[in-house]
Amino acid sequence: MNRALRGVEWPTLALTALCYGLWALGTTALAEFWLPLGMAVTIVTTALHSSLTHEALHGHPTRSPLLNAALVFPALSVVVPYLRFKDTHLAHHRDSILTDPYDDPESNYMDPAVWARLPRPVRAALRFNNTLAGRLLLGPLIGTLAFVAADLRALRRGAPRWALGWALHVPAVALVLGWMAGPGQMPLWTWALCVYAALSILKIRTFLEHRAHEDARGRTVIIEDRGPLALIFLNNNLHVVHHMHAAVPWYRLPVLYRENRQRYLGRNTGYFYRSYAEIFRRHFWRAKDPVPHPLWPDP
Repeated sequence: MNRALRGVEWPTLALTALCYGLWALGTTALAEFWLPLGMAVTIVTTALHSSLTHEALHGHPTRSPLLNAALVFPALSVVVPYLRFKDTHLAHHRDSILTDPYDDPESNYMDPAVWARLPRPVRAALRFNNTLAGRLLLGPLIGTLAFVAADLRALRRGAPRWALGWALHVPAVALVLGWMAGPGQMPLWTWALCVYAALSILKIRTFLEHRAHEDARGRTVIIEDRGPLALIFLNNNLHVVHHMHAAVPWYRLPVLYRENRQRYLGRNTGYFYRSYAEIFRRHFWRAKDPVPHPLWPDP
């Protein structure tokens, strides 16, 4: 028993239990007491659950991948199957292909040749999506449509791993829908708004995690934020630290960064923001960069 417990990361396990407890309260008692409070708690815990899912696919909080997956099995954020998230995100962790429109599954850039063929309204929507305001308003919709469309194409070609991911996602979503259909829950339309808002919050994190840069090591950001967003994102704002030490749990990343700050800032060639407030000021209405990959040839 002691050997089994030796590798358990108790802060992550405790936070996971707290997340589920607060989510359950937010969707029931708190929503009945005062709906805005219930919605706020549901939004935050849904976003936090996604960050805990990210921890699970990186091997936390236990040494068992199966147990880690089971701990985050209920799909609180609904749209992305755990197994598909795991496969695409671990592929994304190959720094040499970061931001590549084809090889990086999490790239927000597009092949300039594909961009040139898009209808003008689509290009306008994608340009707006490259502002922080657009990413908050349209990002969850655009990201989900693009993700599902790509997986449907893969499924039509015959992709058993993709099919397994979506098959396992059905009971994961059913658990959440079953809870929401029970007595005393907040209205379903309100919960749907909460899920969308939680996905919007997560888009703040991914908005400029990576940039187009000739040197792979200069593509990953550091955001020295220590506020509530950093907690919701489980310190993933220290993103280059996470990419260099993906096996390190979230609660140890700030210490690693403080002890080696100049090393990490040198590592990513100074791709750095002091806070999310700075990002809001600089990029809420102004795009951080173009949609077509700026280092790829323009046709």
